Amino acid sequence: MTLIDFILHVDKHLEVFVQTYGAWVYALLFLIIFVETGLVVMPFLPGDSLLFVVGAMCGVGLLSYPLAVGLLLTAAILGDQTNYTIGRYFGPKVFGWENSRWFNKRAFDQAHAFYEKYGGITIVAARFMPFLRTFAPFVAGVAQMTRGRFTFFNAVGAVLWVVGIITVGYFFGNIPWVQLHLDKIIWAMILVPGLFVLVGAWRARTRPVT
Repeated sequence: MTLIDFILHVDKHLEVFVQTYGAWVYALLFLIIFVETGLVVMPFLPGDSLLFVVGAMCGVGLLSYPLAVGLLLTAAILGDQTNYTIGRYFGPKVFGWENSRWFNKRAFDQAHAFYEKYGGITIVAARFMPFLRTFAPFVAGVAQMTRGRFTFFNAVGAVLWVVGIITVGYFFGNIPWVQLHLDKIIWAMILVPGLFVLVGAWRARTRPVT
């Protein structure tokens, strides 16, 4: 319940943190974004809503817009890069490749081919989808997606995600109607992308094999 309260009222918690600890809030924000994107075991941290609230706080002068964007952009890029590296390094060790009963050569070849062909748009789109953005770079690493290709789309997705949502929060986050319905907006930012993922997964499962 404490985590849910933090996610739904991240604006109030951050404001208290700023008033209490000042500039240390930047370290906290960097850590949250890095951990959410960089550690596959932490997919539940409030990435989208956090960025939106950061933008709103920048809009009223509680935070510095250039500093927040720069730090969180760095955290997002480094997080995905770390997640990819973990998947690339530990994937073969966990599955044991051909020597493991858990390894499916055909499934691996399909995953590798998918990420080589569609990995770019997957990495970029996953930035805007809770949970998926935590697992997509890890799976890209396991599937041995080319590092250079991953790094390029990692940076592109991070720029669109961090700069885009912070900027939206900067211009719209302090509108009275938005402030009044912020908890509902946060729920929408969590549930709507998740619904798209579920519908996409269902359609993929029900699509006839050709």
